[in-house]
Amino acid sequence: MTTLLLLFGMSTHAQEKKQLSLDDVMQLAFYHSAQAQALDSKVKTSQLEYEASKGSQLPDAKLTGTYMLMNSPNVNIQLPIGEGDSMDLATNQLLLGQLSINMPLYTGGKIKNNIQAAEHTWKATALQSTATKQQFAIQAMHNYIALYKAQKTMDLIAENIKKSAQQVNDFKAMEANGIIARNDLLKAEWQLSNYKVSYQEALKNVNILSYQLSIILGLDENTTFDHIHLSELQNQNIGRINLEDRYEVQSLQAQKQVADDQIKVAKSAYFPTVFATAGYAALQLQHVVTVTNAANVGVGLSYDIGALYKNKKKVHVAQQHIEELNLSLRQVEDDIKTQIHKSREEVQLAQEKQKLYQEALIQAKENYRIVKDKYDNGVADTDDLLEADVQQLQSEINLAIGDASIVEKQYDLLLATGQLNLK
Repeated sequence: MTTLLLLFGMSTHAQEKKQLSLDDVMQLAFYHSAQAQALDSKVKTSQLEYEASKGSQLPDAKLTGTYMLMNSPNVNIQLPIGEGDSMDLATNQLLLGQLSINMPLYTGGKIKNNIQAAEHTWKATALQSTATKQQFAIQAMHNYIALYKAQKTMDLIAENIKKSAQQVNDFKAMEANGIIARNDLLKAEWQLSNYKVSYQEALKNVNILSYQLSIILGLDENTTFDHIHLSELQNQNIGRINLEDRYEVQSLQAQKQVADDQIKVAKSAYFPTVFATAGYAALQLQHVVTVTNAANVGVGLSYDIGALYKNKKKVHVAQQHIEELNLSLRQVEDDIKTQIHKSREEVQLAQEKQKLYQEALIQAKENYRIVKDKYDNGVADTDDLLEADVQQLQSEINLAIGDASIVEKQYDLLLATGQLNLK
């Protein structure tokens, strides 16, 4: 992680070059892309909501104070007073202070299950976030390997341009000496021009893929990437397959726990609420009465009788939500099985194609050697020679990018089987 932070925190300049491994690319996409940071923020919000829900276990405390100005009311004191005494009560002020504390003792499980629901929501959000961030990492992987293929294609075409340019020079000398017709020279020049066009296409692809990768990784948009070496792309071993290794499945299971908690919360309305209560009050009515040290403590009970007939549908809604999640889970598991099967077939196909590419390159080289020998002996024409050269170049490109395709498909299979470990 320290290495990643250093890579990510480096200052960027115009056309800055970076040398990143495939692991660096996937880690940066997983942790530091703009999308990944937005998901992390969402998970943090869910965590804070869980922490806030635990506050419902604490007592409610309320302190109030009141000061009121009044007119001069008629005050009739009912307490007996001595003969001859008179009371001239003129009051127009009232002071009232009160502290009350209520502590829930029993709520039918409402508080407990609300806290558990918040915790499971946090867990589900975190798991879904991880699953989505893995998709970002795989997207970056595909872009990275596509960039490797484009770079390799560009390099091989560049080598062929040099060879083709030398061939054109040789043909010019032969044409000047009357050995070949001018038409043959034009064909060689035409092929050289085609190679140059292909090189520009490959260069365009490299620039586009570099820009896309920079955006995905949250780097400066002018960043370019050093040539990727095939040795960095290691084949991956696939271990046992368990659908529950997929974070999408784990997230749905956590959501089922949330729904189960919500059923318990709904059912808690069928039970009374018991709470402990305590308080302190002070009162002063000007010229009439002063009350201090009026403390109280006791137990209270409340029962929402209406919930006995109103809450039934809320319970049914929560139960239906679980049924929906069960169906979603089955659908996701079926999709994952299909994805795993497809990814296995893709890996196998890439491996078989690479074997054929190896054979094809050997055949293309041998074909070019034979055609070149025939051309030198006047048996084959220029078209045959140029076509054999194109076939050899295409075979070299196919073989060069074949190994990268195998690695690419293996990472897809790792994701499908839940074995893409980026955490």
